[in-house]
Amino acid sequence: MREKAYKLLAQQLDISNKKAKELIDRGLVYVGNRKVMIARGELPVGTKFNVKKLQKPQVIYEDENIVAINKPPFVVSDELAGEYELIHRLDKETSGVLLLAKNKEFKQKAIEEFRAQRVYKEYVAWVDGIVAQSYEVDYPILTIKKGGVAKSRLSKSKGKPAHTYIEPLEIHGKKTKVKAIIKTGRTHQIRLHLARTEHPILGDRLYGGREWRRLMLHAKKIELLGYSFEAPEPEDFAIE
Repeated sequence: MREKAYKLLAQQLDISNKKAKELIDRGLVYVGNRKVMIARGELPVGTKFNVKKLQKPQVIYEDENIVAINKPPFVVSDELAGEYELIHRLDKETSGVLLLAKNKEFKQKAIEEFRAQRVYKEYVAWVDGIVAQSYEVDYPILTIKKGGVAKSRLSKSKGKPAHTYIEPLEIHGKKTKVKAIIKTGRTHQIRLHLARTEHPILGDRLYGGREWRRLMLHAKKIELLGYSFEAPEPEDFAIE
């Protein structure tokens, strides 16, 4: 016999169907090492689930203008805004520095810095394959949003300029930890540019990456308007 995944999870954890569906949609539910992707997908009755604990966000810095948060994976950026306004966003499974503005004047200044490409943005990622030397990707990106979901593709004719600098940091087997510095900030830019060079990020199934415990991308450092913030890599970012 088979049953919908969220119903089986609800039974196992003795929680509501709604809560079970939320856990699956957030990306926290696994069967063995395989993430459950579709809450309404059917699985054998008796399936045993592993549910990862959602980490708590940590405040890195706060003053009268800005709040810098170390966003954990599986948390949507908008969930952390509260009474303040997001200056930028990170993908749900991406961890690292997330900035909030405490007033509209500062937010506008920050947005102008992003538009003028005067913001330093440094990420780290684990990718497939061996990256032996540094390289740059300069390929325009077109983003299409449909039904609240965004997906990007490379397009010389229709895309907006996008520039990414890649530097290898550590090699583990046939996987490489890389630094990625972006001058522009197109949707999914690092993910798409790495996939373009045949080094998709681990866990990035949208752009051809192999299945992993999560998207292995971390926003390590950001600098703007005289501020500099850095977030340590979370425990789940290590490769064993």
